Amino acid sequence: MNIGDLKGKGVMMAVSGGLDSCTIAHWMKEQGVEVIGYTADLGQPDEGNIEDIRGRMLACGAAEMILADLKDPISWAGIQLIQAQARYEGGYWNTTGIARHVVVAGMVPQMKARGLGILGHGATGRGNDQVRFQLASQMLNPRLQVYAPWRDPAFLAAFGGRKEMIDYCQRHHLPIKASHDKPYSTDANLLGLTHEAGQLEALSTPAQRVVPGMGVFPEKAPDQGERFAVRFEKGMPVMINGKKVTPLEALQQSNAIGGRHGIGIGLHTVENRFVGIKSRGVYEAPGMELLGQCYEFLLQLVLDRRARRAFTPLTSFIAEQVYQGYWFDTATQAAWKQIEHFNQLATGTIEVALYKGNISFGAAGEAPHALYSEETASMEAVGDFDHRDSEGFLGVLGVSARVLNRAGQIPPQG
Repeated sequence: MNIGDLKGKGVMMAVSGGLDSCTIAHWMKEQGVEVIGYTADLGQPDEGNIEDIRGRMLACGAAEMILADLKDPISWAGIQLIQAQARYEGGYWNTTGIARHVVVAGMVPQMKARGLGILGHGATGRGNDQVRFQLASQMLNPRLQVYAPWRDPAFLAAFGGRKEMIDYCQRHHLPIKASHDKPYSTDANLLGLTHEAGQLEALSTPAQRVVPGMGVFPEKAPDQGERFAVRFEKGMPVMINGKKVTPLEALQQSNAIGGRHGIGIGLHTVENRFVGIKSRGVYEAPGMELLGQCYEFLLQLVLDRRARRAFTPLTSFIAEQVYQGYWFDTATQAAWKQIEHFNQLATGTIEVALYKGNISFGAAGEAPHALYSEETASMEAVGDFDHRDSEGFLGVLGVSARVLNRAGQIPPQG
């Protein structure tokens, strides 16, 4: 869609109150479009007072501004990622990826209530977020249309980049906080911070260039470590250090504790975007990393080798689906149903030690579905495992080993 198609119509725009949002809202109003702004309160640690966004957006031309409290939905989504161990390409906890799905799920009912059929966003034409907004909105309501200014020739002709937007806002006396020399961009929510672009595009720029918003870099963490205990019941963190918590409280407390010890702070990665280019990001996700590692320690107790073989492909599949905008997709939800089955076994208490960015196993207990047995695993003459039983076991295995050799399938050695 182009701006000419929208004149006289209403568009609900996902906005953050930053430079792009202020510029886009004012420019769209100047083109004769009614802008209804939508901002989700996702527990953004970099937003001092989220109500300030309302004032900024109304001052920039929004006809209405919606502030939606989605801290509980984003918390539950984060716990689901932990349960699925859904790190994209092995490291990124999909904190921004899952947030886009949560935001769109919040916007669609508001649009229906107002009779709006066009959802707008400020994602660029070379990133992942445009895909997430587009796919999520049209999966939830296939009649919705999507407007993206950064794909509109008229907008691109007016704004080549950040400099032109700042000049525009200053010319129209819009209440922006941006400056020409911002070194990188940040996307934030309760689950984590994503830093990218600007100086971070150069691989000669270290991850330490960013100013952490959820803790400290490991080298600046306290010299004194800290113990951390979490109780999971059927996959849900229900207690932190002996005190009951909700999913939201579990993440908030884990963020605070993990962040001060440099857990999950300053993760550098060069990843494959869905649009086909590589990008460099520096991530923060202390609570996700801390709870995620504790959950992995619990999974080690309850999954046998066949269950682990079934579980592991699900983690990478779900991570990729979320990253690419397919959280609501049939295949993702089918995979999630399998994760839910494993969750029924994930009950137990895990204790770890935190020290300068490291998470070390401390203890595990009260895990009724644990397969680990000290007696069975012991190398001593205790327990119900009879070493002599291995003679027959290995004899059976040896049949196929000898057949492989006789059939000429084993290459000569030496």
